[in-house]
Amino acid sequence: MDIDYSVELPVVEGRPALADIERVIARPMEEKPSKKFFIALGITTTMLLFGAVCLGLTFFYGIGMWGNNQPVGWGFDIVNFVFWVGIGHAGTLISAVLFLLRQKWRTGIARFAEAMTIFAVMCAGIFPLIHTGRPWLAGYLFPYPNQNGLWVNFTSPLLWDVFAVSTYFTVSLVFWYIGLIPDLATMRDRTNNPIKKTIYSIFSLGWRHSHRHWQHYEKAYMLLAGFATPLVLSVHTIVSFDFAVSVIPGWHTTIFPPYFVAGAIFSGFAMVVTVLVFVRTIFNLEHIITLDHLEKMNKVILATGMLVGYAYGMEFFIAWYSGQDIERFVFINRAFGPYAWAYWIMVSCNVLVPQFFWIRKVRRSVPLMMIIVILVNVGMWFERFVIVVSSLHRDFLPSSWGYYKPTIIDFGILIGSFGLFFTLVLLFTKSLPVVSISEVKAVVEGAQPSHHGD
Repeated sequence: MDIDYSVELPVVEGRPALADIERVIARPMEEKPSKKFFIALGITTTMLLFGAVCLGLTFFYGIGMWGNNQPVGWGFDIVNFVFWVGIGHAGTLISAVLFLLRQKWRTGIARFAEAMTIFAVMCAGIFPLIHTGRPWLAGYLFPYPNQNGLWVNFTSPLLWDVFAVSTYFTVSLVFWYIGLIPDLATMRDRTNNPIKKTIYSIFSLGWRHSHRHWQHYEKAYMLLAGFATPLVLSVHTIVSFDFAVSVIPGWHTTIFPPYFVAGAIFSGFAMVVTVLVFVRTIFNLEHIITLDHLEKMNKVILATGMLVGYAYGMEFFIAWYSGQDIERFVFINRAFGPYAWAYWIMVSCNVLVPQFFWIRKVRRSVPLMMIIVILVNVGMWFERFVIVVSSLHRDFLPSSWGYYKPTIIDFGILIGSFGLFFTLVLLFTKSLPVVSISEVKAVVEGAQPSHHGD
């Protein structure tokens, strides 16, 4: 007996015509930007300009403009780097992993998550360049013959970051672009503007919706999804090695790789939900990006939040079980020392707040989920702050102890990174389809014959 899975788990609410789906998704690109769009763009670009000014002052006067000191040589720069790399994890997970697992509910949110991955990694890429104090020498991080006879140190995890993040960005960008090709061809056929038609024609690579094109597309998409899936685990694992391979108490721990990956998925999904709530409301996509989509993502947030909470507890247990006084001191200092306020903000936002998602009404309530996911993002930023700063600010000798205080320049660069991220998100919503037209059409009820009972 045939089983119609689309009836049991509808991916798109109602039974809209294929033409209606295409029209609704294409509408933001075909309409002129509204006043609200320009207000939002004005706010994000102002944040971006403020960050650019702070970066300019850093380039002119040096990183002495930051709050970094001895012993806290890493401050907001590495905190922000790890935070933004984590935000970029949800896109690859939603697109590649869920695609390989044949999860149809990914179709409404995959395109936007992929774009957010690219934008987040772009924001993350700023900080490794500037934290060295000499961003104009960043080219020496790559192994190539040069007149100074310099070569990279392949045993350094900081160099592993360069290869991991650049590979992740490249694969994510190609994966995102391949998925866009059918929709670019659709927009090419819809538009009457000669400039737009030329641009869409160039980037759609001559796509004609033929059977042969779809065969090649599906093979390429499958290969890229299989190639991108290991990156979900590898990228943040390698980022965690920046800390785990050191000898600093609080960093030198084997739990960091899985702990960082779970935290990255946790924060990445929270950011996707945060932005998708606005997108589905502003562009009237509630029947395509449904509450079911958001509820499933909230379940992932709940699951990964429990993993993160488990990692917090295991860190304290291992510090006690190790029998090392220095290790014990570091974790007691985290919870009850000068940065206890940051630690308990982290625990409250990442462990306690997501527990409300056990309640179905909370998982399906847009205002409540917005409060929770915003607090999760706040908590995950503070997690990176606690890991970086609280492990450094009290060195092995009390004479070397210090207190890290970020300056206005530190905050400005952080605000600027958010400005860059949200500016790119806004421009994306007006220039490319935020939802995959071809994939949503394929999962609409009745779009394809069912063969599950064969």
